[in-house]
Amino acid sequence: MSFRIGIISDTHGLLRPEAERGLTGVDHIIHAGDIGRPEIVDALRRIAPVTAIRGNVDRGEWAHEYPDTHLVCLAGKLIYVLHDLKTLKANRGAGIDVIVSGHSHVPKIDRVGGVLYLNPGSAGPRRFKLPITFAMLEVTPDGVRPEIHDLESE
Repeated sequence: MSFRIGIISDTHGLLRPEAERGLTGVDHIIHAGDIGRPEIVDALRRIAPVTAIRGNVDRGEWAHEYPDTHLVCLAGKLIYVLHDLKTLKANRGAGIDVIVSGHSHVPKIDRVGGVLYLNPGSAGPRRFKLPITFAMLEVTPDGVRPEIHDLESE
């Protein structure tokens, strides 16, 4: 049995239909900030429960609903969510299994000291020549399996 987590970031007010289709069927969604407008999270909640944090472009009254960071336990895995990895202050030895970040718009999967670092890239408006992506994290009894999905090839 597996638990599927869709991970999206840097939508900047744009939720692409390809992203909605790609997230369909997940058990939970994490938005790693730069949401852009509250309707984005509302639309994601119609797909699955959502954990969202605010990023540096999330301003206004609506954004106060979202914390700067969040520690969530999903399917027995402790996941720390923040927008900019450069601001990481979490104790890396605190039993955290996955650190999810956004901000750079560059998708990346890395493992350091038993911790999975996952940046889903940007699913919003194109920035420079960077790809339009989101990530999927599958939690199984054997561990976690991350995967980056390119929305332009979905």
